[in-house]
Amino acid sequence: MAQHDHDPVLVTGCSTGIGRAVVEDLLLQGHTVWATARRPDTLADLAERGAHVTALDVTDEASMSAAVAEVEAAHGSVGTLVNNAGFGEYGAVEEVEMDKVRAMFETNVFGLARMCQLVLPGMRRAGKGRIINIGSMGGRFTFPLGGYYHATKYAVEALTDALRMEVTAFGVDVALVEPGITRSSFVEKTTESDGMGGAPDSPYAALRASVSRSNAEAYTNRMMSVSAESVAQVVTSAVATDRPRTRYLLTPAAKVMAATHAVAGDRVWDRLMARQFGL
Repeated sequence: MAQHDHDPVLVTGCSTGIGRAVVEDLLLQGHTVWATARRPDTLADLAERGAHVTALDVTDEASMSAAVAEVEAAHGSVGTLVNNAGFGEYGAVEEVEMDKVRAMFETNVFGLARMCQLVLPGMRRAGKGRIINIGSMGGRFTFPLGGYYHATKYAVEALTDALRMEVTAFGVDVALVEPGITRSSFVEKTTESDGMGGAPDSPYAALRASVSRSNAEAYTNRMMSVSAESVAQVVTSAVATDRPRTRYLLTPAAKVMAATHAVAGDRVWDRLMARQFGL
């Protein structure tokens, strides 16, 4: 198997979607990969294809520490960390239960941050390393009913920017991958969020129905969405290149929306959202 400067690559959240696709693409390119999930039995096929497999729950301190220690025992340090684990809890700001919001922040933000803390001492000792955070176009702008999810991705943007400046002197690169609408199991999980169900007499019932229809159309529109495999190829490029970009914003649609939000301002964006979702 080929040797790569930024190996081994430790990837979180590999049971489905982008994480699984990242592992598959990295293996195809000859990388040494550690695939992780809360239930490592879900990764048996990846192990058969050459991935190292171990348990990692980004909401559990002992699990995170053990996984990083295992990789470091085998290789000295983590070469690249791909922080992919995450999920979306959707619904109106007024209605989503705060326990569910806290659980999402634990995975999407605090788990990501703690994984960075755990791998960085080894990277600093090695004088090299790379951290690739999987953010979202939702870290650039916000859709109705996505406020809490977008808040986690805005937080990832800020953490990534600060980290990039803090660790560059130690030979550690930091990059942010911001996928647009991605065809994966993520969309099913968002529509299953309690905040997207709820009482039919909710003042947000009509909005929920409108957002659900719009999401379903966007995720099935191949002009608007991207496959998990396409995202994985971008991540693999960010792993392999000598000097990764600071940001990788995926899909033309995401780039147009990000530019529109940045240039047009809040009032214009609000009118666009009102037209899209019947606000």
